This record gives sequence, C-alpha cells and structure tokens, in this order.
Amino acid sequence: MEAPICERGAPIEGILVIFRSLPDLLRATLLNIQLLLALISVGLVVGTVVALLEVYGGRGLRYLAMGYEWVFRSIPALVLLILFYFGLSEFGINLSPFLAATLALGFRSSSYQSQIFRGAIQALPHGQMQAARSVGLSRAQAIRHVILPQAFRLAIPAWSNEFSSVVKDTTLAYAVGLNEVLRHARFIMVRHYNLAMLAYITVALIFFVLTYAGNRWLGWLERRLRIPGLEARGGGTL
Repeated sequence: MEAPICERGAPIEGILVIFRSLPDLLRATLLNIQLLLALISVGLVVGTVVALLEVYGGRGLRYLAMGYEWVFRSIPALVLLILFYFGLSEFGINLSPFLAATLALGFRSSSYQSQIFRGAIQALPHGQMQAARSVGLSRAQAIRHVILPQAFRLAIPAWSNEFSSVVKDTTLAYAVGLNEVLRHARFIMVRHYNLAMLAYITVALIFFVLTYAGNRWLGWLERRLRIPGLEARGGGTL
C-alpha cells in the first residue's frame, strides 16, 4: 500500500498536493458542466411540455402531466440514478453512466421546471391568448409566438433557483461511476487520507464559483429580457 505523501502536521505540504491536483479537479469539473448542460436541457424541454399540458391539455393529458410531475418530484435523485442505471439493465437496457445521469436528473429537474413554467404562463394577463387569436393565430401559434416567449422571461428568477440545485445535483453522478469532480476528490482522499477536508473544501469552492457565476449571468439575463410593465400576477388558464 502506498504511503501518503503528506503526513499529519504538514499543512503546507497538504496545500501543495491539492494545488498540484487542481488541474485534474478542474478537468473533472468540465464533466459536471457537460452533465449540467445536458440535464438542464432535458429538463427545459420536457418541463415546458408538461407545463403546457397542465395548462392547456384536456383532463386526461392534464392528469397524466400532473402524475409525471408528482412521481419525479417524490423520488430522491440518488434513487432515480440507481433505477435508471442499474434498474434498466435488468430489462436489457444498458445506459452509459453519463446518459443515465442525464435522463434521471433531467427528468427530475423537468418536474420542478414544469411548475416554474406553469406558474409563469398563468401569471400572464388573461387577454394575451384572446388577442393572439383575434389577429389570426392558431392556438399553437399563439402559444409558440406570444405565450411562451413572455413566460420564459417571467420564469428566469425562479429558474435560477432550480439552476443552483441542479449544479449541485451533478455530484450525485459519482454513484453510477461517472468520474466527476467529487469522485476525483475521493481519489485524492484515498491516496492522501489526511487531505480529505482540503479536497472537499476545494470542491466546495469550485461549486461556489459555478453557482455564483451562473446566478450572476441569469440575473443579467433577467434584467436584459425584462418586459416593461409586465409583472407576475396570479391568474387562471389562458
């Protein structure tokens, strides 16, 4: 067994070990960022569809969307990861760790995003749909060109909270063998058992920067896309 390079009582050497490991940690962080972009895209697309079904769908489709949202919000993210990666293999469906994490965490995120978008759609003034239909747009065209562009803008503040949660959820992918940053930090801990705290503090700082930068960008986007005179208001189905 390889002896730890850094012994207890040598904090300076421990910091140097972490510093030398930083490029590898940052490369592993790129995998977290790729996973974040993939699963947030799945959540955005599926969540939008679920929200539209809940607002505009018939009774059957509405109950189906509500059931989907309830199921994926009720199951812990780690359990979903295990079900998608190990459970599907029992039926001959073998997913890569990255794809399993993207689908499991993406579908879970979509259940939360659907409620964000549903609230944003219902916050729009009631006359938006009628006005769009009165100028000759079909219902689908009105949703695409009038309702959704405004709803997405209104959803940005609440969506930034979901972004913050999803950034941290990417670390759960270590459970299915994805070599993301938290798993790489565990490799450092195994080799240098007395550096566990320093390794995890480094990971915490990396995620602090990611979350802060993402929320700053979303705050800028919210100000950039703000619709003058349009504020979130409670309402019913458009």
